[in-house]
Amino acid sequence: MNDKIKSSIKFSLTIAVITFVLAAIFSSFSSSILNSVSWIIGLIIVLFIVLIGIVFDMLGIASTAAKEAPLHAMAAEKVVGAREAVKIYKNADKFASFCNDVIGDISGIVSGSALTIVIIEISHILRGTSDPKIQIILSIVLTSIVAAITVGGKALGKYFAINSSTQIMMIAGKIIFFIEKKLKIKVLPKKK
Repeated sequence: MNDKIKSSIKFSLTIAVITFVLAAIFSSFSSSILNSVSWIIGLIIVLFIVLIGIVFDMLGIASTAAKEAPLHAMAAEKVVGAREAVKIYKNADKFASFCNDVIGDISGIVSGSALTIVIIEISHILRGTSDPKIQIILSIVLTSIVAAITVGGKALGKYFAINSSTQIMMIAGKIIFFIEKKLKIKVLPKKK
């Protein structure tokens, strides 16, 4: 087996383990919060989870659509975050996989299960005061709205990711610069 295949398999297994851990954390965190808040706050939390998925999907697309030359030019001028943006560009496949597949997909799954908790809470409120058909209609309407916001938001995010990839990579670079330099948390791999 050649080195590229071994590296790809190693990355795939690593990302699968990371996904498992993050999904467990996000799911248990959202479930515990949603069980202790009103359905309106729960719906806001669901929409926030959807927004996280949209933003990370946009970041993943921008990393693959970015052009290297402007990022290097800014790095040469020592613009804050430009070196990190270049690192993102050079690791675009892994960065996009993490953003789109790990965070994006986890957000979709967690928002679906969180919405189920919200719908169950609303059903408990409506129980005994309304027709069961209203509960079913409410479930269909809320699920459809969240799905439409997710898909529409990701479509809009893709437009911005493709047409403003350099600016998005610079924002991501500045955030990563702050995390790595100020918080001392390593996000991007070191140069080989």
